[in-house]
Amino acid sequence: MFESNLQPNVVLQTETTPHHQAPLSQKPQLTVSLASCAEEIAEAQRLRYQVFAEEMGAQIKGHHGLDVDGFDAFCDHLLVRDESTQQVVGTYRILSPMQAMLAGGYYSAGEFDLSRLAPLSDRTVELGRACVHADYRTGGTITMLWAGLAKYMRAHQYEYMIGCASVSMHDGGHMAASLFASLREDHLSPAEYRVFPHNALPIDALDQTLDVPCPPLIKGYLRLGAFICGEPAWDPAFNTADMLVLLPFSRINPRYAAHFLK
Repeated sequence: MFESNLQPNVVLQTETTPHHQAPLSQKPQLTVSLASCAEEIAEAQRLRYQVFAEEMGAQIKGHHGLDVDGFDAFCDHLLVRDESTQQVVGTYRILSPMQAMLAGGYYSAGEFDLSRLAPLSDRTVELGRACVHADYRTGGTITMLWAGLAKYMRAHQYEYMIGCASVSMHDGGHMAASLFASLREDHLSPAEYRVFPHNALPIDALDQTLDVPCPPLIKGYLRLGAFICGEPAWDPAFNTADMLVLLPFSRINPRYAAHFLK
């Protein structure tokens, strides 16, 4: 799942050290890389647990304060690190086409019928478990994550990114239904890219008229040229409404991407 604070399912450390937030007058020195060992993956999993379970209240089965599931072993884990503290402050996990086959499919296939995306599968990476530490939710951290993703896509010559953009269900789903109602007007995918939720959010039974601001991460995806591929699914474990997002790499809007597609 990508994550945003209305959340896509976008990691931290082993023994947690207190975070020393950089002074507002001083920008943190951030670097981005792929996890290269089990210890770095554990840093990502701890951040995920802090954000999803402790902050958002997701009902996930954490082990020793880590968010771990069966897909982790098949994924590459992208890390943004604050060089001054050596703390991992942002993460995505990336499931490549080959690894998706070995894993038995994409994570999002558990929430959606992805049949119409099957012709793209050999060129599609799935982004998931995206999250950023609360002290670092700024454009700079997201830019670093996207710069890492862009380099990964180019290095492997992949064409499409998919992932679940998640919206909190703390109000019973009205906010999610209203957000989808506003986004589908301009951002719904062509019919050939449409997906169908296994456990659909009951849109028609919810208020679709609320004035809901688009979460920054989802707004960023849409500005880059992403599609919303259909109605939301309800994820009871995370208590979120998830919309599948598809971003063709060739559609990335250079106006918004020039600062990280270098």
